[in-house]
Amino acid sequence: MVFNAGKYDVIVIGAGHAGVEAGLAAARMGSKTLMLTLNLDLIAFMPCNPSLGGPAKGIVIREIDALGGAMGQVIDKTHIQMRMLNTGKGPAVQALRAQADKPLYIKEMKRIIENEPNITLKQGMVDELIIEDGVCTGVLTETKAAYYADAVIVTTGTFMRGKVLMGDIEYESGPNNQRVSIKLSENLEDLGFELTRFKTGTPPRVHSDTVDYSKTEIQPGDEKPQAFSFETTEYITDQVPCWLTYTNEFTHQVINDNLTLSSMYSGMKRGTGPRYCPSIEDKIVRFHDKPRHQVFLEPEGRDTEEVYVQGLSTSLPESIQHELVRSVPGLENATIMRPGYAIEYDAVIPTQLWPTLESKKISGLFTAGQINGTSGYEEAAAQGIMAGINAAAKIQQKDAFILDRSQAYIGVLIDDLVTKGTREPYRLLTSRAEYRLLLRHDNADLRLTDIGYELGLIPEERYERFSYKKEQIEAEKDRLRKETIKMTEDVQSILDEAGSTRLKDAAKAYDLLKRPEVTYAHIERMIGANEEIMPEVKEQVEIQVKYEGYIKKANSQVQRMLTLEHKKIPENIDYDAIHSLSSESRERLKSVRPLSVGQASRTAGVTPADVSILAVYIEQGKIARVNEEPISQE
Repeated sequence: MVFNAGKYDVIVIGAGHAGVEAGLAAARMGSKTLMLTLNLDLIAFMPCNPSLGGPAKGIVIREIDALGGAMGQVIDKTHIQMRMLNTGKGPAVQALRAQADKPLYIKEMKRIIENEPNITLKQGMVDELIIEDGVCTGVLTETKAAYYADAVIVTTGTFMRGKVLMGDIEYESGPNNQRVSIKLSENLEDLGFELTRFKTGTPPRVHSDTVDYSKTEIQPGDEKPQAFSFETTEYITDQVPCWLTYTNEFTHQVINDNLTLSSMYSGMKRGTGPRYCPSIEDKIVRFHDKPRHQVFLEPEGRDTEEVYVQGLSTSLPESIQHELVRSVPGLENATIMRPGYAIEYDAVIPTQLWPTLESKKISGLFTAGQINGTSGYEEAAAQGIMAGINAAAKIQQKDAFILDRSQAYIGVLIDDLVTKGTREPYRLLTSRAEYRLLLRHDNADLRLTDIGYELGLIPEERYERFSYKKEQIEAEKDRLRKETIKMTEDVQSILDEAGSTRLKDAAKAYDLLKRPEVTYAHIERMIGANEEIMPEVKEQVEIQVKYEGYIKKANSQVQRMLTLEHKKIPENIDYDAIHSLSSESRERLKSVRPLSVGQASRTAGVTPADVSILAVYIEQGKIARVNEEPISQE
């Protein structure tokens, strides 16, 4: 018998990385929020690699933090190693990466969720969405509990009709042998949603005591304290190393001899796997000319002996996995604690969503995370916070919150999903962002903290510290503009040391800092250090001054792009009435229903010529709306 279990403002289905950020955002914006998850012991569980960050992804974590999210603060408290990547390259591609203590990460995130006043956390399986007149008004669990709400966010990850594959074995399961959601998938199909089938995988875990680390290369963390969150002031210094080894000819032979036994190549696999995180079988087939591939040994925490064998993701039978693992130097006597496997699952085709992540089919229904076809914890968390913000904004009758591609990697991620869709698990890369010089690791707070504060997600005390930082940046830039550096022998000696040309005339410190070889530290030696400013202010001043010309050029490109973004397309436009559009463009535009001419220009299958036609007709105000008589194009 169905019973009324309560009324909330927002319901979040799932408590993975998307779910926790969605729930926290909605709750912190004042919405009474219910979070339902299959297992209360696995809040924000990491079913695959024990790490967060890296190129693009690390910047996303900082963006989430700048908007008031939790991921950055939690990994700062629970990591076992922190490392800045690409330090030899420019600031646009530098990114932080952390090795996580998996059990501790779960514990800390659960603590935050349980202590959030506006969140009720419960364990339960959602079987069905409650829909009334095209509006999602609640959910129904398998125990017949009906929970009602003004908005529902689905963040089911890889659990919808999840199926584990290992050799010729297949069985229904989510990650880590958890239960799967069957009826919710069927319910979404009944409601008219188009689903697709994707695949991901995970490598074996081995016992640390059975690894011969003397045959591997140590990969330590950075000595310099680092953090994802702009709030972090205490740093973990007792870091745990990772280790690097490689596959070899014998490893590749084992795979080639048993390739047909892999679920990937036996015909059992039906889902599409991630291109940028392939299985070891896929690597050997696709890159058969490479004599070896990297294998990283990553501890899963301080208080566990499990080691994640990154680089050996596989769906080979367990018996072959033992042979595979022991072919790798350092792992000759390794004991597998958990075998690797592939997992297939249902995903929603994301072009069925608005840029707010609300469904186009059903009002008040949002989806976020791997259900939208993405891979990675960071991509999931980014969607989660955006869905949570927009669900709360909708029920509070506030404006929708959409980040554009020039504001954040989060904007790139969501625009790609809802505009272009994806035929494989989507991974965010720096190459996907056309304005990556503007979307840096170091300036995420400058880009987004004002927005987070306006949304009510950034506390007053934090915002005051942020405002002071901005003031310091501008004040120090002004000081550099005013300070004149004369041609003293000390100055010339510093320039010689930097490998830079000697001064022929006096120069402003601001202009001298623009030289590629000259650092802020060099300038401090010439004009004296400003003891009042923080290290992050010095970093920001140096980047803003040194890359000023490039940043101005990028901002000019953004302004040109925004002219198209500001040309809004009426929601009820009748594309069939614009006879000059090609048939393919017309169908794609009707499917995606872009909100602006800019979004239309990025829609797959829409030509530049059709974008021009669309822009002209909108400017002229001639576009017919649905239910109006088509206009002659003569």
